[in-house]
Amino acid sequence: MDETEFWEIIDSTREAADGDPEDHAELLVERLLQLDPDSVLDFARHFEARYNRAYHWDLWGAAAILLGGASDDAFDYFRCWLIGQGREVFEGGLHDPDSLAELLDEFDEDLDGDGEELGYAADEAYEQLTGVVAPDLGVAAQPAEPEGTPVDFEDTTALADRFPRLSERFGTP
Repeated sequence: MDETEFWEIIDSTREAADGDPEDHAELLVERLLQLDPDSVLDFARHFEARYNRAYHWDLWGAAAILLGGASDDAFDYFRCWLIGQGREVFEGGLHDPDSLAELLDEFDEDLDGDGEELGYAADEAYEQLTGVVAPDLGVAAQPAEPEGTPVDFEDTTALADRFPRLSERFGTP
């Protein structure tokens, strides 16, 4: 599976779910069940590589603004959700997290930002197809600490200065 096919699967299942993250995850599992186990592992590798790339302080700061705060787990689930938003939003947000203010049409912190189930979709599909747990993907682990300059999530002035567009549109935690 190449990168284009990975993003096509993400996009088609997100569109069919009409933006609901739980429905998106269910549809993603259904779609992955149509593939052979090796293709599901390829999908999982693409997902995991992007998930690890998104382990960045600036993106965590953006998540904190959007979610009204972001614990370790909340940031993990946010990264899964961000991948689920498709290539343009993911890459744009990774390149300039403050640009999420323009890239996201709407954001409901009660519905959006939590893609935990998306992160398990490939594992679930693989296990259903094979009856065994997915093997190690061979993808480099995320760094021990996020990339970039740390963000003080308690300093709302610093957050607003670092992410002016997000702060203006969504406020600060």
